Amino acid sequence: MLEDEKKLRWYNLALMAFVSVWGFGNVVNNFANQGLKVIVSWVLIIGLYFVPYALMVGELGSVFKDGKAGVSTWIGNTMGKKLAYFAGWTYWVVHIPYLAQKPQAVLIALGWAVKGDGTLVSDMPTLTAQLITLVIFLIFLWVASRGITSLKTIGNIAGTSIFIMSMLYILLVIAAPFIRGTDIATANITVETIIPRFDFTYFTTLSMLVFAVGGAEKISPYVNNTKNPSKEFPKGMLTLAIMVAISAILGSVAMGIMFDANNIPKDLMMNGQYYAFKMLGEYYGVGNILLIIYALANMTAQISALVFSIDAPLKVLLADTDDNFVPRTLTKTNKYGAPINGYLMTAILVGILIVVPALGIGDMSELYNWLLKLNSVVMPMRYLWVFLAFIALKKASDRYNSEYKFVKNDKVALGFGVWCFIFTAFACIMGMFPSGIQAYSGEWWFQVILNVVTPFVLIGLGLILPLIAKRKKNT
Repeated sequence: MLEDEKKLRWYNLALMAFVSVWGFGNVVNNFANQGLKVIVSWVLIIGLYFVPYALMVGELGSVFKDGKAGVSTWIGNTMGKKLAYFAGWTYWVVHIPYLAQKPQAVLIALGWAVKGDGTLVSDMPTLTAQLITLVIFLIFLWVASRGITSLKTIGNIAGTSIFIMSMLYILLVIAAPFIRGTDIATANITVETIIPRFDFTYFTTLSMLVFAVGGAEKISPYVNNTKNPSKEFPKGMLTLAIMVAISAILGSVAMGIMFDANNIPKDLMMNGQYYAFKMLGEYYGVGNILLIIYALANMTAQISALVFSIDAPLKVLLADTDDNFVPRTLTKTNKYGAPINGYLMTAILVGILIVVPALGIGDMSELYNWLLKLNSVVMPMRYLWVFLAFIALKKASDRYNSEYKFVKNDKVALGFGVWCFIFTAFACIMGMFPSGIQAYSGEWWFQVILNVVTPFVLIGLGLILPLIAKRKKNT
C-alpha cells in the first residue's frame, strides 16, 4: 500500500521540477548579460552549483518530510527557533524587490500586446511609469486581500502556455536559417567567442545565473513521494539538470542567431522576450500573432505571480510563528483570512522600493535592469539558509535518518554545503556592482549604494519585529 502511494518516477519528478524552476526569461536575461559566453557559464553553473544544490534539497526534504514551513522548518530543527524566524523573515522579505518589479512586467506586457512595441513604457518619464506601477501593485494587493485564488489557476495555465511557446521558440529559431533562409545575426561564432573572460565584470554577472537556477527547494516535498528515493530522486535531479542545460544552451544559441551577441540592445532584459516573438513572427510570415499571444499570456502569468507572491511568502512567515519574534498584530486576519497588517507592511516596503529609485535613475530600461539585478542579489539570500541547514544537518548527522542521502560520506557532503554557501554569498556580493553602465559615474554609484543598502535594510528590519513582540508581551 505504501509503495502505491510513492508513485512518482524519476521522469515525473524531472518534468515537474523543470516546469516550475525554469523559464524563458532566464535565457534572455543571461544572454543580455554575457552574450554567447553564457553558454560556458551555463555548463559551469549547472555542474558545479545547481546539481549539488538540488540534491542537497532532496536530502533536507527527506529528513524533515513532515515540515510545513520549508526552509524555516529545516533551520528550526537544526539550529533553533530564533534562526528559524530569521530564515522565515528572509524568505518573505526577499520578495519585496520581486513584488516591486512584477507590476512593471505587467505594464510592459500590456504595452506590447496593445501597441506591438515597447514604447508604452520606454517613452514615459521614469517617475510617471513607477507611479502607474505602484497603482497596479495596490490594485492587486487589494485583490489578494479578498482571498481570490482563481488567479493562481489562470496563471498556471498562462505559465504553461509561455513555457510551451518558449520551447517552440528555441526550435523554430534554430531551424529558421535552414528552412527559412534567415541570416545569423552573430557573425564569426568560434570557440573563443563563447569562452568567458573571468574578470571583475564577469563576476558581477554571476548573481543572475544563481537567480536563474535557484528555487530547487520547491522540489523538496516530493522526494518521499518517489518510488525509491535513494535511486529515483538523484536520477530525476540529474535529468532535470540535463534538461535545464539543453534548454539554456540551445536557448542562448537561438538568441545569438536572432540578436548580435557583440552588439546587444540596451533594453534586451526589459523587452527581449517580446522582440524575440515579434521577430519570430516575421521569420515565419505570421505577423504579430505570436507576439500578442505571448504578451497576453505573460501579462496574465505576471498578475498571477504578483497576487500569489503577495500572499504565499507572508503566510510562510506567519504560518508557524512564535509570538516571541512576531507581534500578534501582524497575524491579525480579515474575514477572507488574509493577514491584513502584514499586507500593510508589504505595501509600505514595496511602495518605497517602487518610487525612490525613480528619483535617481532617469531611464526606464536602466531602472528595469537595476531592479532585476537587485532581485538577483536579494533572492539568492534565501538559498544561504538552505545551505546553512544542510551544513548543520551534516554536523549532527547521527541524530537524523533519511531515506535518501546526497552523498554517503558526511564530510564530503559537508564540503559541498560549504562550497554552495560561499559561492552564493560571493555571487550576491559581486552582483551589487552594476554592469553595462559607465563605472564610477553618478548613476553607477547611486545603484551601488541602493544595491548595498537595500539588502541590509530589508534583512535588518527583521531585527525590529522581535523587539516589538517582546514589548507587546510585556504590556
